Amino acid sequence: MSSAPCVTEDILEELQVAAAQSLELVDAAEHYDIIRELGKGTYGKVDLAVHKGSGTKMALKFLKKKSTKLKAFLREYSITNYLSTNPFIINIFNVTMETEDAYIFAQEYAPAGDLFDIIPPQVGLPEGTVKRCIQQVGLALDFLHGRGLVHRDVKPENVLLFDRECRRVKLSDFGMTRRAGARVKRVSGTIPYTAPELCDGARSDGFCVRPSIDVWAFAVLLFCMLTGNFPWETATPGDPFYGEFLSWQRRKAAATAATGTGTASSGAVPSQWRRFSPDALRLFRRLLATDPCRRCAVAELFRYVQRDWMLAGAANGN
Repeated sequence: MSSAPCVTEDILEELQVAAAQSLELVDAAEHYDIIRELGKGTYGKVDLAVHKGSGTKMALKFLKKKSTKLKAFLREYSITNYLSTNPFIINIFNVTMETEDAYIFAQEYAPAGDLFDIIPPQVGLPEGTVKRCIQQVGLALDFLHGRGLVHRDVKPENVLLFDRECRRVKLSDFGMTRRAGARVKRVSGTIPYTAPELCDGARSDGFCVRPSIDVWAFAVLLFCMLTGNFPWETATPGDPFYGEFLSWQRRKAAATAATGTGTASSGAVPSQWRRFSPDALRLFRRLLATDPCRRCAVAELFRYVQRDWMLAGAANGN
């Protein structure tokens, strides 16, 4: 959907230079009242804070210097700054700081937490809520991909909420974002959102970043929102649920090649997918094409928004 020109390395370089020039060593407590911790991880932490001068609430992201190089900090800040003009991407304040042990930038505070917090396990969210949320995430990713960037970490924890009904959500956390076509190292280990082309643990070579890896994660996110479950643990043939899905995909492809329709009985659909309508199954098969070259764009979602996604009686959070 997005037709804007791709981001150039020069733009990001200019933003990083400007951020580096404004970086100053401060005592955060002199400028901010820290209210509480919003989250933490191996990267550092995020605190809710109030700026003493303006009274503005904001989320301060602290990135540990032990695990984050200055270049990585400046890249994340600059990419977030570049993208934050989009209403579906977290906004950022023009503030970069450092303490003795952390780099810090400030972004807008999302008072309702993140998407992970509101998905009922084994149940999922009401279809209407899912559609409101996933459209906004889709618009954010479409904007990102239209500028030649790939998020690489699409998951519920990185979708921030401004209300628990998902009327306003924003994509966040661009620490792993890279330009499409960039070659990066493979990360050891996989999660349910990891595309199958990245799950080959026997390979130690790097891989070329493509929007298709975001599309895969986007589809897994959609499945989780509708069901409260992951479709599999890892997208490898050894995972029984993924193995069933892979066999189903191959049967459908063979049926399409043979008949031109790809029709199959409901019994051929793996059990965890039988709750979905034919339209939803068609969407999932497009988003989760095992060949990344055949995987559709995120914008494919918008063709299906007005259709039912869950079968009658296959209740989730409705």
